[in-house]
Amino acid sequence: MKKTLILSMLSVFLLVACMGGKQENSVELTESGLNPQKFVTDVDGKKTGLYILRNKNNMEVCVTNFGGRIVSIMAPDRNGTMRDVVLGFDSIQDYIKYPSDYGASIGRYANRIAHGRFSLDGVTYQLPQNNYGHCLHGGPKGFQYVVYDVAHVDSSEIKLCYHAKDMEQGFPGNLDCSVTMKLTDDNSIDIRYEAQTDKPTIVNMTNHSYFNLDGDPNRNNSEYLLMVNASNYTPIDSTFMTTGEILPVEGTPMDFRQPTVLGEQLSKDSEQLKNGHGIDHNWVLDTKGDINQVCASLESLYSGIKLEVYTDEPGIQVYTGNILDGTQTGKKHITYNFRASVCLETQKYPDTPNKPQWPSCVLRPGEKYMSHTIFKFTVDK
Repeated sequence: MKKTLILSMLSVFLLVACMGGKQENSVELTESGLNPQKFVTDVDGKKTGLYILRNKNNMEVCVTNFGGRIVSIMAPDRNGTMRDVVLGFDSIQDYIKYPSDYGASIGRYANRIAHGRFSLDGVTYQLPQNNYGHCLHGGPKGFQYVVYDVAHVDSSEIKLCYHAKDMEQGFPGNLDCSVTMKLTDDNSIDIRYEAQTDKPTIVNMTNHSYFNLDGDPNRNNSEYLLMVNASNYTPIDSTFMTTGEILPVEGTPMDFRQPTVLGEQLSKDSEQLKNGHGIDHNWVLDTKGDINQVCASLESLYSGIKLEVYTDEPGIQVYTGNILDGTQTGKKHITYNFRASVCLETQKYPDTPNKPQWPSCVLRPGEKYMSHTIFKFTVDK
């Protein structure tokens, strides 16, 4: 009780400390214009809130423990103006009302598992089939829809924890996992995932932020420069499921080894682009788990904001917002239209449990799952 009270008081302090003078009905708003009170509620008997991280450069990242979501990121453009560069909603009620992956900490298994089924140590497990007959992002109540416990929070770092019960969404093993997000003074969001289990299981966690580096969701991603440090990718069928092949990107619209205008590639005639309704594919990274190498970058020529991604994971899913269709209204009452963003999801390859030739996602008792990703924001003037 005492620890909970201290955390609650600290949360209020952080909210008040990061205001910037904006008000709404006498309530201080974040720099991104969020009202923290709209994030305070009960979901499944657990309290939710909004937590604000800041660094010495006045960059601000707002996080809610509902789904472990990044709600807003205020990053400087080439003129020093702070822009909110991710999509999301301005209240918990909208996150509940409109199911989405905006900014979420995805688990227990990010991406797809074919037919929602896999075998481990001779036992076959059936998962929910919530996407074209497959299991996507941990099922209809994956980690993006649970309330994480706030284990630690200060002015620049938050640690979120969740206990997933044995057979929750069909996955074996009691899983204790955590997501730690730290906003560093070089304008990076350093994200570390950890997990332990009491029974053999599978784990694959990621962050599902929808980046709009223009800071204006009315603009689409067609003029972005995308680079993916990968010579190969995993093609998909018409249900978005990987075929099991690993193919070279050379000579295809999937070749982003050099910074390439995204819209030009998306406009090409390609069976893979038709299958994905655009890009919704995994790349086999050439970085081979080296966290010190840039595995992908995305740049807005409009704002000058550039995002560099680093990871120790073997793959990254690039998703170009193909199902955004104008039916959802996000922060500041802006409608999210077709391809208003790009997702860069570091991961094990999709359907790895059914493809033993690919990097393993199996976690056993006594082992620790660890995954590390960095989103670094810079400016090209």
